Amino acid sequence: SDFNISVDAGVLTISAERKEESDKKEDNYQRKEFTCSSFSRSFNLPENCSEEDIQARFEDGVLKLSISKKPQPEPKPKKAIEIK
Repeated sequence: SDFNISVDAGVLTISAERKEESDKKEDNYQRKEFTCSSFSRSFNLPENCSEEDIQARFEDGVLKLSISKKPQPEPKPKKAIEIK
């Protein structure tokens, strides 16, 4: 839930933001700490990638993306031309 993944015009962007807050109370003082960290990374996708079929999983602390290729049209067979 910390990750944001988006695709726009052939560019895949992965970003994340984490905020933490800690509060410590003692008899004569109170201390609050705030931590915020973020990152963003963008990748240009090849033209043969299908943007609609991108899937993401987060397993054992690793973000895994699956990007499918578009089906390639089969090449046309050679055509022999007869000389008359």
